[in-house]
Amino acid sequence: MNTTEERTIYRACNLCEAICGLEFRVRGDEILSIRGDAEDPLSHGHICPKAVALQDIQNDPDRLRGPVRRVGEEWQAISWDEAFAEVAERLAEIHQQHGANAIGAYLGNPSVHNYGVLTHSQFFFGLIKTRSRFSATSVDQLPHQLLASWMYGHQFLIPIPDIDRCQYFLVLGGNPMASNGSIMTVPGFPKRLKALQARGGRMVVIDPRRSETAEVADAHHFIRPGTDAALLMGILQVLVSEGLTAPGHLAAFTDGLDDLTVAMQAVDLAACAHACGIAEADIRDIARDIAQADGAAVYGRMGVSTQRYGALCQWLIQCINLLTGNLDREGGVMFTRPAVEMVESPTSRPGHFNAWQSRVSGLPEFGGELPVSTMAEEILTPGEGQIRALVTVAGNPVLSTPNGGQLDKALASLDFMLAIDPYINETTRHADIILPPTTPLEHDHHDLIFHVFAVRNTVRHSPAVFDKPKGALHDWEIFLGLAERLAPLLGKAAPGRVSPAQIIDMGLRTGPYAKPDGERPGLSLAALESHPHGLDLGPLQPCLPQRLFHADKRIRVAIPEMLADLQRANSELLAAEPAPGLKLIGRRHVRSNNSWMHNYHRLVKGRPRCTLLMHPDDVQALGLADGQKVRVQSRVGKVEVMLEQSDCMMPGVVSLPHGWGHDRKGIRMGTATEHAGVSVNDLTDERHIDPVSGNNALNGVPVEVRAA
Repeated sequence: MNTTEERTIYRACNLCEAICGLEFRVRGDEILSIRGDAEDPLSHGHICPKAVALQDIQNDPDRLRGPVRRVGEEWQAISWDEAFAEVAERLAEIHQQHGANAIGAYLGNPSVHNYGVLTHSQFFFGLIKTRSRFSATSVDQLPHQLLASWMYGHQFLIPIPDIDRCQYFLVLGGNPMASNGSIMTVPGFPKRLKALQARGGRMVVIDPRRSETAEVADAHHFIRPGTDAALLMGILQVLVSEGLTAPGHLAAFTDGLDDLTVAMQAVDLAACAHACGIAEADIRDIARDIAQADGAAVYGRMGVSTQRYGALCQWLIQCINLLTGNLDREGGVMFTRPAVEMVESPTSRPGHFNAWQSRVSGLPEFGGELPVSTMAEEILTPGEGQIRALVTVAGNPVLSTPNGGQLDKALASLDFMLAIDPYINETTRHADIILPPTTPLEHDHHDLIFHVFAVRNTVRHSPAVFDKPKGALHDWEIFLGLAERLAPLLGKAAPGRVSPAQIIDMGLRTGPYAKPDGERPGLSLAALESHPHGLDLGPLQPCLPQRLFHADKRIRVAIPEMLADLQRANSELLAAEPAPGLKLIGRRHVRSNNSWMHNYHRLVKGRPRCTLLMHPDDVQALGLADGQKVRVQSRVGKVEVMLEQSDCMMPGVVSLPHGWGHDRKGIRMGTATEHAGVSVNDLTDERHIDPVSGNNALNGVPVEVRAA
């Protein structure tokens, strides 16, 4: 490559769900600038600090460039052949001696941001056929996917707010000003919100913290952590009791509406208000506004999923949107139609639930994965099926899953551990072998998952910015290399060689936009190469009942598990007095995404962000002072952190951000170590779960705070 020639490359950022289009100006292996791509049909030039930090990732001296083996407390460089051979031998030995389930697998959040993992990880894990599979799903969006599967027939049929035509937007447990959406790919949210308000629309936010999104909302209501189900039950009770339900065309293909109505008539609105801390009058106003708006969307994100009523919350949200006729409606919530079909495809995985349970606690699987809260006990508890080997992919569960201290100890007891990861971090430091893939800028990219959740149908295929370095492997090549070595040891046939690009090309050629339409070409990779900014495939469109994945093309509303959980909420949540003491919640920042972005100077510079936020009344009542170090303690652990007084917090609630805690021995991430912070998951409790879905309840964790 000519090192003096300046080039311009357009591609999507794959660091968060917003998938913003970017313009790179490069010379040789030097990045001259990173800007937003004004011609991207989804992001329209929006860019956030994370995208600018892509150059920090590319040039990070701490990033591994080749395979390493742990020898005591040191790391030794080895060849790919040697690494593949050793991994295959060790895994085959454990598989033959102890069975498939003795090998565990954990896939972290970045796995869905990299299409090579999505297309090729099963080439490797499919050989092992273990039921001991875990991922970040069960500390995040599991309730979304479970309810989509139950109600609409497929885990990816999650209705997305039609924010660009919406008139009333109710946000619970989400902070799109910081995240640019989550299970709602919405780059440039601030501009879209301004447009909503300019056309006379309103956004109302429900959150125990006056978040960045609440600051710009038309109204914000504090809510007690973990009680969103009470608010949602109250809204539905008002809709039913005041005759505000109008499902319209949805009623013709929805089962269980009468059962839902009867259940909601029995709800006590006063008890709902008392439980959640929002006045009856405000609940009535919210319900009426939803019913009367010319297009309303109720959106509940991570804050309502990661609590003890996570599945119930997501069901209630779907019911509100459906009963008010805002499901499958312009300006309401709608289903996407991505260019590569993730629902109506031959390899579609609609999701199954409770086909088996975890060995120790008996928690249900979903989509072939067990709740990650059980992973440590599955490693530590002896007996048939005990996890003796673990493979992690792009994950740092020591910092990202509940009771990280317990998992830290569990990982140290494994017979063998493999990490497919570019860093030696809090989790991978326990690995016997680490296999680092290429960087985001060294391979092409296609967003498979996030177009499924986007507020508009678009498509783009991103070329690599830089050539793959000599001796490096892409993640999909790592999976194939491992599979080719492991297959004969297990007496199985090795998979064929196929690239992600070939799989994507086939998906485009058989997808809903395969044929030309007006000025739009029929889609293929070749067609997309002549459209470097991507293609606009149009706004979301009504598509029910045809889009439903149930064989009878009907919506299920009266889900037995949810009707039963209503009774649990009535007897536990509404009948009990709010528990005294402080409750812990997390928080999101625009310059962070989980635990994997703290080794980049551009994203951690400035005033410390890992602080404990507390309301001034609580600070005074506890005899504490702004800026002092405090000890925060839960059932499972304790941390010491700087206290930051803030009236953005609801009294009785404290907040720590997620993903910090880079002070453990043996990690090799210099910038992260300098900004170590503390891990909120040293406080979250693996026993604090939603008993229906098995999702972990990270919000509303009881804690004590005192001077350090």
